Amino acid sequence: MKRPLDMTKGPLLPSIIRYTIPVILTSILQLLFNAADLVIVGRFCGSVSVAAVGATGAVTALMVNLFIGLSIGVGVAVAQGLGAEDNMEVHRTVHTAIPAALISGLFLTVLGLFLSDPLLRLMGTPETVLPLSATYMKLYFCGMTFSMLYNFASSILRAAGDTRSPLVFLTIAGVVNVVLNVIFVTVFDLNVAGVALATAISQAVSSVLVVIVLTRRTDACYLNLREMRIYKPQLLKIIRIGLPAGIQSSLFSISNVIIQSSVNSFGDIFMSGHAAAGNIEGFVYVALNAFQQAAVNFIGQNEGAKNYKRVGQTFWTCLGCVTVVGLTLGPIVYSFGPQLLSIYITDSTEAIGYGMIRMSFILLPYFLCGLMDVATGSLRGMGSSVAPMIISILGVCGLRLLWIFTIFQIPQFHTPQCLYFSYTISWSATFLIEFVSFLVLLKKKKRLTAAA
Repeated sequence: MKRPLDMTKGPLLPSIIRYTIPVILTSILQLLFNAADLVIVGRFCGSVSVAAVGATGAVTALMVNLFIGLSIGVGVAVAQGLGAEDNMEVHRTVHTAIPAALISGLFLTVLGLFLSDPLLRLMGTPETVLPLSATYMKLYFCGMTFSMLYNFASSILRAAGDTRSPLVFLTIAGVVNVVLNVIFVTVFDLNVAGVALATAISQAVSSVLVVIVLTRRTDACYLNLREMRIYKPQLLKIIRIGLPAGIQSSLFSISNVIIQSSVNSFGDIFMSGHAAAGNIEGFVYVALNAFQQAAVNFIGQNEGAKNYKRVGQTFWTCLGCVTVVGLTLGPIVYSFGPQLLSIYITDSTEAIGYGMIRMSFILLPYFLCGLMDVATGSLRGMGSSVAPMIISILGVCGLRLLWIFTIFQIPQFHTPQCLYFSYTISWSATFLIEFVSFLVLLKKKKRLTAAA
């Protein structure tokens, strides 16, 4: 098994590109889990089933993202330990992360089983959709332990520069997911329950594989299952870095839940178009978000090595890459919008029209979201997690909620177009503040290092 990638040396742009390509492909495969769900239920069960699956996205993210944030903390802690060449720190972080993942997953399963119905009702999910949404959500959460295990273990591998192993494992799991989707829906007629079960089983496959590869490493990231335990200092570091990221993501999800509630007010046909467009946009988002992950880990290792010149170079390189990718992919995918939406929706041209409205307001300026994410990831890679959390909460959640409860409530502005415009405003404002914050922090770190 190869050694960790040294992100503190060598040509930067080629290294970032080689790092991000497997991340993008891996994330696309993750999206294909949900895409397969939507496509199969759309073709065999109708647009109401598509709306039912789509309606669970925001509330599921609300419950899961807090713990996904902890996996970010794991990645940063491992990257900084590798950069500082502190093998004991890395060892203890790895052996703390895996049991923390198991505990998180079990807790989420219990939470999902008990809160699915009340949260969906709180969001104003239509009665035509609610029973199917609740069924899908409960079964989906039954596989949450596997999902957490995969995310935590993958964060360790990516911090060490191994972005290929998660890609291979998700390829295998993706094939399992699609095959089981078709069998459960077309043969056993399980509707949304079938696609939820298929997703849970495929997550189990990927999580087992990623743990196996950790047990076969020959470096500080090696996992010995018998040595797993919670090391308090490492757990506290994971929480210190990851919890603010998780809180930020959860509060993002609260704003998305409120947006989903606003979407629900336009009816199930609109919900169907909104869900399908959101899934398509996700494929562009993961290409942008890969540069956030690169920023977190490259800056994390260089922060550990106190190589602040390369920290700054990484920041600017990731900003440039995400801008080019966003300005290229967004318009291209939008131009094929009707054809792509028709893959998901076969029984409503009106729903396809609604989906195009969303795509015009999200996809075309999507590079702004990418810039915001890179700035957030760069701050986290430097070990600063509270500042980007506060900035993002105020800039994204605060602005969107203010927009929804003020301007969107005005009758002439109570339109899908006005609702979606809140995204562009929040992305722009948040990026500008985080951009300045990163430059200030980098200057401070350089000054302290020079003084020492």
